[in-house]
Amino acid sequence: MRALQISDFESDPELVEIASPEPAAGDVRIAVQACGLNFADLLMSRGKYQERPDPPVTLGMEMAGRVERLGPGVEGVAVGDRVAVFSGQGGLAEQAVVPAARCVRLPEAMSAVHAAAFQVAYGTSHVALEHKARLQPGERLVVTGAAGGVGLTAVEFGALMGAEVIAIARGTEKLEIARQAGATHLIDAESEDIRGQLKALGGADVVYEAVGGDLFRQCFRATNPDGRILVIGFAGGEVPQIPANHLLVKNLSVIGLYWGGYLGFAPEVLTGSLARLFDWYAAGRLQPHVSHELPLDRAVEALDLLRQRRSTGKVVVTMP
Repeated sequence: MRALQISDFESDPELVEIASPEPAAGDVRIAVQACGLNFADLLMSRGKYQERPDPPVTLGMEMAGRVERLGPGVEGVAVGDRVAVFSGQGGLAEQAVVPAARCVRLPEAMSAVHAAAFQVAYGTSHVALEHKARLQPGERLVVTGAAGGVGLTAVEFGALMGAEVIAIARGTEKLEIARQAGATHLIDAESEDIRGQLKALGGADVVYEAVGGDLFRQCFRATNPDGRILVIGFAGGEVPQIPANHLLVKNLSVIGLYWGGYLGFAPEVLTGSLARLFDWYAAGRLQPHVSHELPLDRAVEALDLLRQRRSTGKVVVTMP
């Protein structure tokens, strides 16, 4: 089978031919139909992600496809089932072996492309805003990177939860996409004095922050007393340092969220969240935004779309 792999953390990913994997006890083999890309794939390819598997590594954290073989002892999943899986790696391949326990059956109406674009983006924002920040109707939610994979779903959820959403993104095209997802106010990430603009709108009650660097600092300074700041990631490359005295004076809470980390200590948080999200999708309440759909032999190009920030919503790689 073909797979997009890195041989070490200094080399670029390459499409290679490798042997088809065989499922061990408790695993299933998936015929992959689509793989959703994430900024974390770029970090993993350079050994900078929270989890650092030893090369060679097949990239691709989330996938959708059809179960084609069961390992010993597998129950609850059958050959032929259409499933989505958050695997952490292995999705950019024609086949993947994954734990059966991580397979989530898809609603009949959900395409493989939407399924591959769904779990990380919607799961992150749902757990962040509902489980961690306890976002309330009428609160003011600021979303940075608001046209990106997770940011756009945060805008969508904020609007569904009755918040007043302020979207921060780069350029009019990306801001328009955030507006269509439910943002009330739009701020260009390249404009001056973002803190002043946020304060003029009444400040932030909750900040969904996925960029880091100076943008984090400006949002931090515009957060209202008793506000909550969700640390989602650092797409801008700079991990901000937080002045603890400001937390004290303004009674602020800074809340970290590594969505995949729940698999290690409280997987029911993710499985419960995803079950609700798939129900909402089936009911027409959620509309995944996929800006680019490319075949596996263009997977390097697909990753470059993320690296160059030329995508909105999700980029999905499809298999033949």
